[in-house]
Amino acid sequence: MDQIVGISIIRLAADFDQWGDLLALIRRAFAYMDGVIDPPSSAYLLTAKALGEKAKRETGFLAVENGRIVGCVFALERSQDFYVGKLAVEPRLQGQGIGTRLMRAVENLARKRGKDAIELQTRIELTANHAAFARLGFGETARTAHAGYDRPTSVTMCKVLS
Repeated sequence: MDQIVGISIIRLAADFDQWGDLLALIRRAFAYMDGVIDPPSSAYLLTAKALGEKAKRETGFLAVENGRIVGCVFALERSQDFYVGKLAVEPRLQGQGIGTRLMRAVENLARKRGKDAIELQTRIELTANHAAFARLGFGETARTAHAGYDRPTSVTMCKVLS
């Protein structure tokens, strides 16, 4: 557990049952993308049930403040690395290092599991995200297009772990 100014970073427990609250957090955190990214965020396709299923396949970490979920990240273990998705921080708390600490939890897990890297994707339009991930040590490795698009829509970024 990592403690920062009253916020704890904890691993998602098997008996977690606040899927609706977690889904609401993800949607609040991703709302700024509305009208900015094309195609729209997959966060709007998520359901509370789908998040529960996601947690069975992936490792989740939560940022908790006074018993309330204020951040999350999911990490899918692959043969050589972890793929990170649904990094979300409560909008009023963004920019305070919570996302960094959530990503650090994934890095620590990857190292413990002997993985060489962490990979993620961010949308092409979200240049502030590109810069934020670069500050965390990620570098661009590819640009890809969602189905039906003839232009890049996502940037793939990787952080090699030492």
